[in-house]
Amino acid sequence: QVQLVESGGGLVEPGGSLRLSCAASGFTLDDYTIAWFRQAPGKEREGVTCISYDDEGTWYADSVKGRATIASDNAKSTVTLQMSSLQPEDTAVYYCAAQFAFICPPSSISVLPDFASWGQGTQVTVSS
Repeated sequence: QVQLVESGGGLVEPGGSLRLSCAASGFTLDDYTIAWFRQAPGKEREGVTCISYDDEGTWYADSVKGRATIASDNAKSTVTLQMSSLQPEDTAVYYCAAQFAFICPPSSISVLPDFASWGQGTQVTVSS
C-alpha cells in the first residue's frame, strides 16, 4: 500500500527558506514518480515540482523556478523539496504525491496532472 508522509512545514519569514520531506513506504521510488503540490486558501491545488522515477528528469512550476529544488534519495525512500526566497504567496498546504511510471513533463508544460496517491499535507505559512 502506497503511503506518503510529509514533514518540515511551519512558519517562515518572507525571504526565508525551508525544506520539506516526503517519506515513502509500501513501494519503491525506482518505480514511482513523486511530485509536490500545494493548495492555498481559496485556490485550486497546483503542481509545484516533480521528479521522475529512476531520475529521468524534473519539472518545476514557473512560480518556483530558480527557488525550488527537488531531490530523491531512493535508498532512504525520501524525497525532499528545498525552497528559498519564500514569499507570502507561497503560503499553502503542501502535499506529496506518487504516480506509478509517470514521466515528468517538459518545462514547456505549465500544469502537472493529478497523481494517484497522496499524503496528508503539511502547512507552510510565510509571514512576518
